[in-house]
Parts: sequence; structure tokens; C-alpha cells
Amino acid sequence: MVDQARRKRGGGGAARRAARTTTKVVTAPVIHRAIRDYEILDDAALETIETNAETVLAEIGVAFVENPAALQRWRDAGADVDGERVRIPRGLARKLCATAPARFTQIARNPERSVEIGGRHLVLAPVYGPPFVRDARGRRYATMADFETFVKLGHQSPWLHHSGGTVCEPTDIPVNKRHLDMLMAHMTLTDKPFMGSVTEPSRARDSVEMCDILFGGLNDRTAMISLININSPLTFDSVMMGALEEYAAANQACIISPFIVGGAMAPVSVMGTLTQVLAEVMAGVAYSQLVRPGAPVVFGAFVTSIDMNSGAPTFGTPEASQITYGAGQLARRLALPYRSGGAFCGSKLPDAQAAYESANSLNAGLLSGVNFMLHACGWLEGGLVADFEKFVMDADQLGILHKMARGIATDEAGQAMDAIREVGPGGHYLGCAHTQAHYESAFWKSNLLDYKPFETWAEEGARDTRALASAKMRAMLDAYEEPYMDPATREALSDYVARRKSEMPDAHI
Repeated sequence: MVDQARRKRGGGGAARRAARTTTKVVTAPVIHRAIRDYEILDDAALETIETNAETVLAEIGVAFVENPAALQRWRDAGADVDGERVRIPRGLARKLCATAPARFTQIARNPERSVEIGGRHLVLAPVYGPPFVRDARGRRYATMADFETFVKLGHQSPWLHHSGGTVCEPTDIPVNKRHLDMLMAHMTLTDKPFMGSVTEPSRARDSVEMCDILFGGLNDRTAMISLININSPLTFDSVMMGALEEYAAANQACIISPFIVGGAMAPVSVMGTLTQVLAEVMAGVAYSQLVRPGAPVVFGAFVTSIDMNSGAPTFGTPEASQITYGAGQLARRLALPYRSGGAFCGSKLPDAQAAYESANSLNAGLLSGVNFMLHACGWLEGGLVADFEKFVMDADQLGILHKMARGIATDEAGQAMDAIREVGPGGHYLGCAHTQAHYESAFWKSNLLDYKPFETWAEEGARDTRALASAKMRAMLDAYEEPYMDPATREALSDYVARRKSEMPDAHI
């Protein structure tokens, strides 16, 4: 951890920092679902999957590669370790998973933006991981300037609760140093919660130490959630597990997420894929609890299928939705928060294909009971590209998830009997008292899409959705104001970044 002098200089109290925050951005509260989750599998099917997953763990096992410490932890817990293969006796993984919390709070430097993950809540976070970006100029490798632009757009969005992590991969900075700049951007350009680095265990340690500075001492509070991908099928590599070990030991949250491409990294059947997903998640969650019982973790499921002709991943498909629904049921039976869904698409442009596939994926995520939705906006080309205009389009559509999750009002105002009585046969509702009292909030309205008559639309340049999104993006960036940060905290963070960079030669891995 950072030394006491650095911690003191970086401290000052969350209340004082929040009081000095001047941002005008209003973020909608974390979604609380008042609607039922869609349950696609009956109890018999779920029990079959759970039994088969236990068989996978006990008889086939999972590999913990190049990680002697992990193998020893499993031996001590009672698993059968043969080389790097770990076979977990029936019931052991589930018993270990039981110590993970069903919900937890991730703090933000502005306490009003802290989020609760689990239960009936849904937290929305942007795209993660693309090496390329696309805008009106075309497709290109991402830079740090692009990264900062995405963070600013995320800060400005009223529907995004979370700043995310690697919203794009800034390829103009050496890979062993870029995590420091990315974290600094999340910490200074927004006051929403964010994710940590997982590309090497030391980078996870840097993330924890920077958060220790930002919050004036973590004191076991959870300030980050980070994405730990399992190398499906059934393989846990030392890089991701090393990051998990750092985070779990510091009580920072990890999403244990198999990377499933049906037909390539998992069976082609829905039941078979769900069996593998459950086995991998249980093993990963259980391991986090071996590192630190009670460490916060999330049941993750990133699922897509494959085009058997081209080999390309496909998105927005019915099979992916079925797996998303089923995994949500399995997560609830384990009493774990659930991560899945997003604005997934395989399209090269923010076109009709992108819209159809993204809408299918977003709605499946909402109805499946997702608690943390990564990739909620900006995803393009199977995750290879973060698109600025699609980021704005998707973020606008997230308002629909907020409205849908509230369900249908059934109170006296919702029943509207007074309006029906007032209008009677043959009248209209435009001027009645009920309409006048509720018209401002009755219908969700996009802040982006065009509802004008044809003539007005034509006179204004006949702009398509991408052109509207481009204009909206410029307006959001023009209105952006950096949220206040205590100068001593900023100085301490800058000093830390400069020192750590000076200790590292440039590297490309």
C-alpha cells in the first residue's frame, strides 16, 4: 500500500470532496427492477445443469496454469490436484461460493454515484476492450485522446451509472504503462465508479494503490469491479488469476466471466454451454473465496455463437438470449450478482444490423436479471471497435431499460378512471385533467431520434441517425465540465503515476 504520508496528502474525506464537486450532470438512479425476471428453464432442467456441472468439476476438472500458489490453495481445500489439473469434489465449490456476498456496494468518489450491485438492481457500464475506434473519419487504432473522450461522454450520459474500464485500448502508450493513464482518466474526468486493470497482476496492484490514494485509504471498502475472463474451456491462466488474487485480497470485486463462443469454446447446445458456464464460474468464484472468504464476486456470462461458414462470432441471436436467461437463473440459485448482456452486435457500422442485434441483446439482459451490464453502449464489430456515434445512440436507448424496469403503474393515477369518466364517449384526452397532470412523464422520449414531420426533417438537412448522434456527441463534449477533485489528491495521484512509469521500461506486453 502507499505510505502514510502519501495517504494523508491524498485524503481529506469523501464528504469534503463531494461537497466541492461542481458537475451539473444528473445521473438516473441505479435501475431497480419492479418487473419479473424471465425464467426460461424449469427446475428439473436447472437441477440437471447443476448436477452436470458438478460432474465436470469432479471428473474432468479445470486447469490452473502456471500458478503453483493456486494449486496449493486447492490442495489445502481438499481438491484432487494432478499436475495443473484440479478436480473439485462434489459440493466443495458450491460450499465455497456460499461465502461470497449476494450484493455489495461499489463506492464512487462522489458518494451520490456509488452503486449497489446485486439484488434487483441493474448497473449500466459502457463498452470494454476494443483496440479500434470509429467515428465519421472511419476506423482507426484507438489513442489515449479517444479514451478520454469516451470517459467524458460516459460522464455526460444520464443513463450510465458507471465509467467502465478499458473503454478502448489506447495503443499510443506502451501496454505496461497505459493502465496508469486509463485509471487517471477515470479518476479525474468523471466521478462515477470505474473498473481496474487485469492485464498483469502488478497492474491490478497499481489499481488498488491508486484507489487507496483516491479515497484516502480503502479500509476494506470496494472501490473497483474488474473483469476476470476464464480462458474457456475450463482453463484459468496465471495472468487473470494473478489479478483476481490481488483484487480479492484487497476486497475489490471481480466478475468471474467465461468467454464463451458457442461451437468454438463451448458446446453448440444451450444446455451444454450452460453446464460449462456454471462449472467455470463456480470454480472461479470458489477460488476467490479461497483467497479471501467474503470477497465480492459476480457471476459472469459473456456468450455468443459462431457463424459456421465464416467462423465469425454472431450476436443478438436467440441461442445467446436463451443462455443469458438460463445463466441468470443459475446465478440467482447461487445467490450471486449477475453480469451479462450489452449492446452486442457484429455489424461494421451503426446500421440496421447493429440496431437489431443490440436491441435483442439489451432486452435479454434486462429480462434475465442482470445486475451489472458491461458493453451497454458503444460496441461495434464484435467488440473490435468502440464507435463514438453508436456510444451516443446506445446510451440514449438505455433510457428505455430504465422505463421498462419500473413496470406498469397500478395506482389510482395509473388506472386513469377519472380521465375515462371526464372524456366519456366520443371525446379526446388531449385536454383532460389527467393528461395535463401527467403528460410530461407519461411517455419516454428519446433525446436523440427525430420525430419531426418530413418537411421539417428535410429542411434541417435530412439527417440520419448517425448524423444526429454526431451532433449530439459534439454538444455533450461542449457541455462537459470536469468534476472537482481535491488538489492534494490529484497531486498524489500524479506523483504515483510518474513514479511508477519511471520504474518501467517501455514494453509491448
